[in-house]
Amino acid sequence: MSALGNVHKYIRSITLNHLGADAVKEKLLPQMEEIVNKALQTWSSQPSVDMRDAASKMLLDFSARIFFSYDAEKLLQLKLSEKFANTLGCFMSFPLNIPGTTYHKCLKSQKKAMSMLRKIVKEKITSPEKRSENLLDQAIDDMEKEEFLSEDFIVKLLFAILFASFETSVSVLLALKLLAEHPAALQELTDEHEAILKNRENPNSVLTWDEYKSMTFTFQVINEVLRMGNVSPGLLRKALKDIEFKGYTVPAGWAIMLVNSALQVNPNTFKDPLAFNPWRWKDLDPLVVSKNFMPFGGGIRLCSGAEYIKAFMATFLHVLVTKYRWTNVKGGTIARTPALEFIDGLQTKFFAKNN
Repeated sequence: MSALGNVHKYIRSITLNHLGADAVKEKLLPQMEEIVNKALQTWSSQPSVDMRDAASKMLLDFSARIFFSYDAEKLLQLKLSEKFANTLGCFMSFPLNIPGTTYHKCLKSQKKAMSMLRKIVKEKITSPEKRSENLLDQAIDDMEKEEFLSEDFIVKLLFAILFASFETSVSVLLALKLLAEHPAALQELTDEHEAILKNRENPNSVLTWDEYKSMTFTFQVINEVLRMGNVSPGLLRKALKDIEFKGYTVPAGWAIMLVNSALQVNPNTFKDPLAFNPWRWKDLDPLVVSKNFMPFGGGIRLCSGAEYIKAFMATFLHVLVTKYRWTNVKGGTIARTPALEFIDGLQTKFFAKNN
């Protein structure tokens, strides 16, 4: 979705209101812990778990709850996870919309997903008594104040932010794979989170904002996972005027792709870039990082859900390493197609630590 001027300002404002640092601090953190606890408890009761499917459902369940107050049972019936997985396949595919092509299949899945979301939006518009303080209800209320806000715009907005949540599930899989393969990193991560529990007056209390912000090594792990596994292959921008660059002219109106996934494995910036090394983040110059590490974009276009994603990953790791052990039993082959994908999936077995 290309957003300019007041449209971009509105999108950023509404998403920050519901996904920004203040929202995470004031209300989302304990809700994240609740849904992660529930998911891991369910997974540990199964012989093994298809993590691509399970992680995406966990993130979509939570996002649907906070965006438009849909519960997991209703969402399961919609099979949105399946529709988003199919839609992901059209990234960078040849735009030939005829039956049998990847592009055609992806468009069909996208159309079905949009149709489902449109029904949800219509239901909310026609049933004001069912309103709450979620993102969708705010957008509907704002239709009277913002001329560009229409039913179609809101449907596209919901699709975009839900799809972004779905994409993040790959980072969960990558964390499971890399931590299992690097016991020293897993041990330091576990030590950090067990120390958080030991420092509590009540070890069973919920995760707090101060505890979240104290997770120094956790953030190093998250940064390293995002550096190595940036989900999107790049950032798309549109040239608003002719741009001269190293003797070449980029004409106005052309699309420009910054391939940040390649930038983040540049050996001139990140020594031994294909190695998983969370400790590298202790010594990296913040200025160098700001110019070479952009998993959430940058500048005024910095993803307004960045804190939300980092908090969810940190919460997931907190519950995971303090309450469970796991082993990856099948799959784990990574490729860019061009989005980051586990081409043979990832089957994982979870064990509760008290068992």
